[in-house]
Amino acid sequence: MASSLPQYYSILNVSPKATADEIRQAYKRESLKTHPDRLPRNATPQERRRATERFQIVSDAYYVLSDPSRRAEYDALFNSRPSSAFTDDTSSEFEQEQASGNFFENFAQFFQNATGTGTGTGAPNAGPSEKASASSSAGAGGRTRPDAHGVFGDVFEEMLAPEVAHVRPWWSWVGGASGAAIGYIVANVPGAVAGGFAGNRLGAIRDAKGRAVGEVFRELGAGQKAEILKALAFKVLGSMS
Repeated sequence: MASSLPQYYSILNVSPKATADEIRQAYKRESLKTHPDRLPRNATPQERRRATERFQIVSDAYYVLSDPSRRAEYDALFNSRPSSAFTDDTSSEFEQEQASGNFFENFAQFFQNATGTGTGTGAPNAGPSEKASASSSAGAGGRTRPDAHGVFGDVFEEMLAPEVAHVRPWWSWVGGASGAAIGYIVANVPGAVAGGFAGNRLGAIRDAKGRAVGEVFRELGAGQKAEILKALAFKVLGSMS
C-alpha cells in the first residue's frame, strides 16, 4: 500500500467528470464531516489523529481538484495508471494519508508544469488562503503540501457568509436570537440552545471587523469551534451529528 497513489475523486465522493461546483460542494460536506474540531473533548488521541489525517487527505484532494491546471495534471496521471495503483475504500486513513503525502513529495513537479510557478506559490489566480496554504508546509526538495486549515479558510468563510453578511457591533446578539429561533423551529428546545449559541458566536466573529473569519475562528475555544461547526454541518449536511 505504501506505493499506492491517492484516489482524490473517491476521497471527495465525486465522479472524475464532476464540475468545479460539485467538487467545491463535496469539499464542504467532507471537510465538515472530518474537521478535528468537531470531536468531543473526551476524544482519544487515536480518534484525534484519525480525524486529523482524514481532514488533511480531504484538503489535499480539494487543493488538487479545485484548480483546473492541477486537476488536468492529476487526471493525466490518473488515466495513465491502472485502478490498482490507487487507494480504495478499504484503505485506512493512515494508508490514504501516506499515499497523499507521498504524492505531493513525488509528483509535485506536475503542479509546477501546470502553473509555471511551482507549488510554493500556487496558481497565478489562487486566492490568499490558497497561496498561504501552499507555502506554509515545505516538503522534500522545497515542494509543498497544502495546510489543511488554510485550504478550509476561504470555503469556511463562504459557508458563513449568510450569517456574517452585516457589520454591526450588536450582531452577536442578533445572531444569538436568530439562531435560537431557527433552532427551536427545527429541533425544539435542544435546537434553540445549539442554534442560539452558534448564532451568537457567528455574530461575534463578524463583530471582529477587519479580520478574516477563519482567523478569528481559529482563536475561539474548543467548545465554541465545535458548536459553530455543528451548526454548519446541520446547514450543509442536514445533521447535527
